[in-house]
Amino acid sequence: MPSNYPGFEYDADRETVSAAKVKALESLLIEKGVITGQTVDTVLSHFESKMGPFNGAKLVARAWVDPDFKARLLADCNAACEELGFPTGMSGAEGEHMRIAENTPEVHNVIVCSLCSCYPWPTLGLPPYWFKDPTFRARVAREPRVVLSEFGVELDDSVEIRIWDTSAQIRWWVLPMRPEGTENMSEEELAALLTPEAMMGVATVKG
Repeated sequence: MPSNYPGFEYDADRETVSAAKVKALESLLIEKGVITGQTVDTVLSHFESKMGPFNGAKLVARAWVDPDFKARLLADCNAACEELGFPTGMSGAEGEHMRIAENTPEVHNVIVCSLCSCYPWPTLGLPPYWFKDPTFRARVAREPRVVLSEFGVELDDSVEIRIWDTSAQIRWWVLPMRPEGTENMSEEELAALLTPEAMMGVATVKG
């Protein structure tokens, strides 16, 4: 969601201030010999090209078209990741133990880190600002239906909402429901419909 999402607004210069702090820390670490000038660029490139929501989208799309794969994904997310030949480290770097919760017509799942900002980086990328915001973390646990409505997700009162506390031990994410009218779409076309927000549970997938 955009940074100006209601309830999670930030100062306009937040990025500039954060970038200055990061640059100062990077310079100090280089000066101390802890890292080289290329270290940060290498890490950022890795998460831009190898680890991100495009991986989660591929997994969900495969689950939508292959019931057997879906069963394996729900039973052992990390093992299912290995089946698709993802880059080395898919089960590391904030994704050592990933689990996925399936949305159904009766149950809608949402992930949150109640303590800080634990997040399944390999499948969803880096967490957005609002996911780390104490206001979001408190409100989504206390009044999830209201928060989802603010995100544009309107659920019938009969739908149960389950909140999953993603942590350093288990990184949760969501298997959204496949939208109607997508029966003739290819796996690649289905993957293009997925967003990080849908795989967090704060959005639905539009066909």
